Amino acid sequence: MCGCLRSVYNAIMQQKQLTLVGLGLMGGSLARRLSQQGYTIQAIDLDKAALAQAHNDGVITAGYTSLAACGPDINWIILATPVRTILSQLADLPSLFPAGCWIMDLGSTKVDICRAMEALPRTFSAIGGHPMCGKETGGYASSDASLFDGQTFVLSPNRRTSPPLRAAAQTLVGAVGARPLEMSPSDHDAIVAYTSHLPYLLSAGLVRSAAGAAQSEQNLWPVSASGFRDTSRLAGTNAAVMLDILLTNREAVLAALDAHAEELLAVRGLLEAGAEESLLAWLEAAKNSYLQYRREKFDD
Repeated sequence: MCGCLRSVYNAIMQQKQLTLVGLGLMGGSLARRLSQQGYTIQAIDLDKAALAQAHNDGVITAGYTSLAACGPDINWIILATPVRTILSQLADLPSLFPAGCWIMDLGSTKVDICRAMEALPRTFSAIGGHPMCGKETGGYASSDASLFDGQTFVLSPNRRTSPPLRAAAQTLVGAVGARPLEMSPSDHDAIVAYTSHLPYLLSAGLVRSAAGAAQSEQNLWPVSASGFRDTSRLAGTNAAVMLDILLTNREAVLAALDAHAEELLAVRGLLEAGAEESLLAWLEAAKNSYLQYRREKFDD
């Protein structure tokens, strides 16, 4: 990092001042943790009650219902809103802040967002971000300062990412207790289609099919146990948020759905044929893959 860029980085990081757009689960959790680390945070959210609660909690120093109300002197904006809202906000930034600033986001898909970041004027520096954690519940009331502890936090540098912002983003990820992992936007979207978006759709499909059966089987819900509870949990996620995610990662999600459909057809064929040995092999392969996932994810 050259001297002039280092001076920019040092000036902003010494101030530790952020403008956070969105006080939901992700934004609220980020604000809670960073406020504990000495960051000064002003927040923007349409929910005045959430702004008031965050201010009362000492999480933010000021709250507004629009970016325009903040004034022009902003160094670093973090966008923690639904994906298509982020895209709209990125388009508005040049007129709101013609002098430019740093931009980071927490959106669940990255290709469209990073493309929009690259379209910003050169006065802006921007980096994509996505913390790989969450809950099925949302809103500031669900936020938790420990949400990011030990979790992977994907960063997606792009043509608008300056060395100072890249370094600052790494520092911020460490400050919330997460582990930074740099990844291209396209690689990120292909991966999360399998690990995040497909699981949600499977959970939603399970609940829909069970609800259909429950119309004629009145004891279906009482008889359900922990397996159904655990597998159905993701269906409780905010539907509007998931709609944004699915539509902005459509091709990758379709590919994941096709791959999963092939597995379902395969196991259906084995079960229909009563192919005991082959069915057992299919189940054992699934178990072994699960154990491998557990080792690589949790045993490092």
